[in-house]
Amino acid sequence: MSQMQYNKKGWKHLTSSFAAIFLASLPALLFAQGTRLELPKNKYQVEDDLELGRKAAAQAEREFPLLRDGEIESYVNQVGQRIVDAIPAAFQHPQFRYTFKVVNAGEINAFALPGGPMFVNRGMIEAARTEGEMAGVMGHEISHVALRHATAQATEAQKFQIGSILGQIAGGVIGGGLGDIIGMGSQIGFGAGALRYSRKYESQADILGTQLIAKIGYDPRDLANMFRTIERQGSRGGPEWLSSHPNPGKRYERIEQEARLLGVDSSRSGDSAAFRRIQQRLRNMPSAPARKPGQGQRQPSSGEGAYSGRAELPSSTYRQMQTNRSQLSVPDNWREFRGDTSTAYVPEGAYGQQGITHGVLISAERATNSDLRRATEQHVESLLQGNPYLRQQSSLQGTRLAGQRALATTLAGRSPITGRTERVTLLTTFVGSDLFCFTAISPEEENQSYQSVFQRILSSLRFLR
Repeated sequence: MSQMQYNKKGWKHLTSSFAAIFLASLPALLFAQGTRLELPKNKYQVEDDLELGRKAAAQAEREFPLLRDGEIESYVNQVGQRIVDAIPAAFQHPQFRYTFKVVNAGEINAFALPGGPMFVNRGMIEAARTEGEMAGVMGHEISHVALRHATAQATEAQKFQIGSILGQIAGGVIGGGLGDIIGMGSQIGFGAGALRYSRKYESQADILGTQLIAKIGYDPRDLANMFRTIERQGSRGGPEWLSSHPNPGKRYERIEQEARLLGVDSSRSGDSAAFRRIQQRLRNMPSAPARKPGQGQRQPSSGEGAYSGRAELPSSTYRQMQTNRSQLSVPDNWREFRGDTSTAYVPEGAYGQQGITHGVLISAERATNSDLRRATEQHVESLLQGNPYLRQQSSLQGTRLAGQRALATTLAGRSPITGRTERVTLLTTFVGSDLFCFTAISPEEENQSYQSVFQRILSSLRFLR
C-alpha cells in the first residue's frame, strides 16, 4: 500500500530547516489588512524541495515539448520574477531558484515544482483574457512553492503512513500527468498525489496568490476569472489542472473577500501591450503539436518496485514486539519498519519501493479533536488523500480495542502495486491525548485467511501506561 517510507536502518528522519522552525514560531504577517498565513508543518529540509524539483524539472524538459522562443520566454520570466519578488520575507527561501519555461502544449495548464522550476503551457497564455489572469495562475503556483506545499503534504500524509511511494510526484500536469517524474531511487517519500494538493493547501495558495498579484498591481479578481475559464474547459474534459488543484469551496467568493481586505478596487487594469503582443506571436505560430500517447508518463523500468506476487505465509509462531505506546505479538517471520510515529509489521514479499501489500500498521498521533468520531473522520480523510485509490466502504462502527472504546471502518480499492483489490481495516481509540490507529492490510481475496492473523494480533495488543 502506498505512503510508507523505510530503509534497512529504519525510517528516514528529515528535520525541518532552521528557517522553517524559526518562521513557524512567528505568524507571517503579509499585509496589515490581509489574511495571515503560516508555513505548514514540514519535516523536510529546504534542500529536499530543491532535490525533488531539480530531478522533476530535468525529466519534464526531456519529456515535454518546450517552446524555445526567446521573446516569449523572456516575457513570461519577467512576469514570474515580479511575482517572486513580491513573496513576503517569511516565505522567501534563498536556496530556491524560480525559473520559467513555456511548454508548446495547447491545454490550459501550468505547474510549479518544489524549489522553484515552473512550466507554463502556451494554451494557458492563449486562453487568458488579460495579463492579470495569466499572472494570477502563476502566482497561485508560485504560492504552492513558497509555502512548500509538496513536502508539507508529504509530511502530513506520513502521519497516517500506510506505506510510501518513494520519490513519486504525480498528478495532472500538462494535460496528461507528470507521472512518476522522480525516479524510484529517491530517498524522499512522496505519495502518488504529492502535487494533488489538498483543499486546505489550495485555499492557502489562493490567498497568497491573491496577495502576491495585488502587491504588484493586478486585480486579484483576474485570478478568479481564470479559474472560471479553467473550470469551463474542465467540464468538456479539459485540463487535468482541476484534478490536482481541487476547488476548496467558495473559491471565487474567498478571492473577492481577500481583494476587499487588501483594499483593491475593481478599476485596476490587468492588461498590457506586451501581453497582447505575446498572444499575437503565439497565434501566428503553428498550432501546438498533439500530445503523443504516453507523453508525460514515465514507463516503469524492469524490476522497479519488484514484489514476489505472493507474500510469505504468516508463521504460526509469534514474537512479542513493543513500541512507545503499546506491545503486541506478530508472526515471527514478519519484518518491522519503524517511523517517527508509526510502525509497520510486514511479511516477506509484501514490501518494496512502492509500499506494502500485506501487514499491519500501528500509529499514535496527537489528536486534533477531543471527540473520537471527529478525530477518526479527520484521520480517514487524510488517509484517503494520501491513497486516492481507496474508498471508504463502511461508516464508523463502535467496537473495543485493547479493552477501550474504539471505532472501526473498512476501506478498499484497486492497489497500484498489485492491480488487485486491496482491503484495509482501521480501528481507532484514544491513548491519552493521542489518536491510536491500528490498520490491517491485505488483498481482498486473501482477506479471509488473514483475518485470524489480524485477530490474534489485536487480541495481544496492550497499551503501555
